[in-house]
Amino acid sequence: MSKQAQEAREALGARLRGFRKDAGFSSGRALAHALNWQESKVSRLENGKQSASENDIRAWCEATGRQAHLPDLIATIRHIDELWLEWRRQLQTGAESRQKKSLPVYDRTRVFRIWNPNMIWGTFQTAEYAAEIFQQVVAFHEVPDDTEAAVAKRLERQRYLYEGKRIYNVLLGEQALHATVGGPEIMRDQLDRLMALMSLPRVSLGIIPRTARTAIWLGHSFSTFDDRLVLVETFSAELSVTQPSEIELYTKAFSLLQRSAVYGEAARTLILTARNHFDRHIAQPGSTEGEE
Repeated sequence: MSKQAQEAREALGARLRGFRKDAGFSSGRALAHALNWQESKVSRLENGKQSASENDIRAWCEATGRQAHLPDLIATIRHIDELWLEWRRQLQTGAESRQKKSLPVYDRTRVFRIWNPNMIWGTFQTAEYAAEIFQQVVAFHEVPDDTEAAVAKRLERQRYLYEGKRIYNVLLGEQALHATVGGPEIMRDQLDRLMALMSLPRVSLGIIPRTARTAIWLGHSFSTFDDRLVLVETFSAELSVTQPSEIELYTKAFSLLQRSAVYGEAARTLILTARNHFDRHIAQPGSTEGEE
């Protein structure tokens, strides 16, 4: 959990502790007895060691006579949930809804800073590449398969590449050019797409070579939207970072990663090298994809 989410959970716990004491429960044990809870649960909630459910909050407010605060507290825990949202919860009805959710964010953003060490960024993906990614998501998280609808929504984001005066600063690890998603033909077409996008006037595409000397560890992928939001994807959840001090750290990390990247013709050469690799495997379908 991010520092911001943990701080919010601890602040909520402090409010709950105040409610308990004001209501005359001198100890967590006394409140736990009144609620028929384990004593440790009260302690964990008050110290931000456990996330409170909406039912927990309702029971706490009723026992302490603070029902008037219930709407505010419910809004607080929902906000904490948004800061760290599990993929399985987000994708419980399929991936299309999550793709649709991103459109207003893209519409408002003027400067994008994108880092992905091992995969092509979603807005740069071809339909076939995106479909393979969504198929992996469906299999991994065991969620409903709405790949066709999800791809359509993802591709809808691409119109923002051509509208307005948005600036796209995108960094990819060289591994993203070589990791085979869907097969050589899909990768060849995806790399051709990257080459075309490099010509857009407001797109800056940098590649960090596998042999580059780095100023900071490569870490995980993240997307920064202006100076107000960073989205970080893990295998289990998506983290929303909105605290200015944390956003500054991601902006600093992006600047350090840029020092290791190559641009222009050097980046184009890396893409062409990867494309030639896949061309060879298309020409020799019996070859092993891992061979150079």
